[in-house]
Amino acid sequence: MTYDPNLMVEYGFRRAIITVTVILCTLLEIVDTTIVNVATNTLMGNLGATIGEVSWVIAAYAIANVIVVPMSSWLSSQFGRRNYFAASVALFTFASFMCGNSDTIWTLVFWRFVQGIGGGALLATSQSILVEIYPKEKIGLAMAMFGMGVIMGPTLGPVVGGYLIDNFDWPVIFMVNVPLGIIAFFLTLQFIRDNPYQSKQTGKIDLLGIFLLIAGIGSLQLVLEQGEREDWFQSTYITIFFFIAIFGILFFIIRELTTDKPIVDLRILTKGNVGVGVTLNFVLGFTLFGTVFILPLFVQRFLGFTATETGLMFMPGALTSGLCMPFIGRLLQSGFPAKRLIILGFTLTGIFVFWCSIILTGNTGADDFFWPLIVRGLGMGFLFVPLSNLTLSGLNPNDVAQASGLSSMIRQIGGSISVALIGLVNERLGSQHRSDLLVNITNYNPAFTERFNAYTQNFVRLGSELEKAKQQAYFVMDNIVTKQSLILTYIDTFQYMAVFVICCIPLVLFAKTYKGAGPGAGAAH
Repeated sequence: MTYDPNLMVEYGFRRAIITVTVILCTLLEIVDTTIVNVATNTLMGNLGATIGEVSWVIAAYAIANVIVVPMSSWLSSQFGRRNYFAASVALFTFASFMCGNSDTIWTLVFWRFVQGIGGGALLATSQSILVEIYPKEKIGLAMAMFGMGVIMGPTLGPVVGGYLIDNFDWPVIFMVNVPLGIIAFFLTLQFIRDNPYQSKQTGKIDLLGIFLLIAGIGSLQLVLEQGEREDWFQSTYITIFFFIAIFGILFFIIRELTTDKPIVDLRILTKGNVGVGVTLNFVLGFTLFGTVFILPLFVQRFLGFTATETGLMFMPGALTSGLCMPFIGRLLQSGFPAKRLIILGFTLTGIFVFWCSIILTGNTGADDFFWPLIVRGLGMGFLFVPLSNLTLSGLNPNDVAQASGLSSMIRQIGGSISVALIGLVNERLGSQHRSDLLVNITNYNPAFTERFNAYTQNFVRLGSELEKAKQQAYFVMDNIVTKQSLILTYIDTFQYMAVFVICCIPLVLFAKTYKGAGPGAGAAH
């Protein structure tokens, strides 16, 4: 069939309904990656679970996501895009209902895994649907709307989850998906069409590729999600799954590059700007999820924020991203180079990260983060839409879904690696900084002696005996050392991340420039 770029384009009411449907599904999927984070204590109390068991509620969803996302293009071609998308919505909705009705922690873990299978498909397929239903000159706008869901989802999760937990019971955080999912299911069947250019594979299915994907990528995500909690390679099962991940991914790559009908066509990385785009998506995920992870740690530990208050702190920056994305989409439509916008986005992100390292002190308050988070919002806004545009430019319609799925998977893995590394760095640097500071806790240090004596005298005035007052003073000094070592650790972490982001900017220069915008541009060259 001769490619007609206008065959799949929708107009008017149909396009509006499809857009709302796929963005709603994207938002539901991403919100559910973080909405459970604020319910940890509640789940432990209601289901009689340990913190380690509750962590599997979060990990199961992420593992299922990262397995399904790269397979979504193949599954969509096998069953038809409309049917696959509708089935994924139905699976996500049913699993959400079952999560809300779980009466044991491991039942909840199982249904979270099933929910992640349905949700992962929604994330990967939504982007390719939006690309196809908008004309080429408006694809930038379509990516802007998709980007709002991806960027705002991780921020909305803790806010929505915190509100629901504070005012209702924990099952509501899952049940809220059910009515929205039912609506999305019927809208999908009514309005979304199959892609006639998406060729169905016939013959033998790449079962070995599927197995290696599940073993390799699934094990990698498990190691990243559970490694810190299990003390990394001190744990036998983490060590085992690490080697399964290494060999699984290695043999998966070999398999997919040598078989005629791969489950994930890795050759797509050599087409257009997919290779560069996927790499930059890793950096985006690394920064996006890393900053969403480390800043809440600081404000909750040192400022006493609740999860809801922490989410609200991120909201102005998230809204900034959402508001600037349509403007950026129009810039791309007018022919403004995506590479310049990506460079600006990473530069703003680097400024934000370094700015955070400067303002972190024992006296830092919530107001100090307002403008840095606005800069972060601008940076993410200038990154997501142009990066999606750059990644998919120059591709034919059959390749868009594969590229979109790979980008989504790598972005999520980048986020998981970021969170794992931050946890590891915090642990190692925290111990080092504490050791360095403890050198000053000696009677030969006049500053320490003066502070220690002041605390001792204060406790004596409050009624403590001298020996007890000294113990209390040591306890206070120890807390001060711990706090200062943690602040120094956060400062180092932000500075390392800033260097990483800035060093990745030159990668943008390796991207090719195609005439036009979006997929199909330059495909004939």
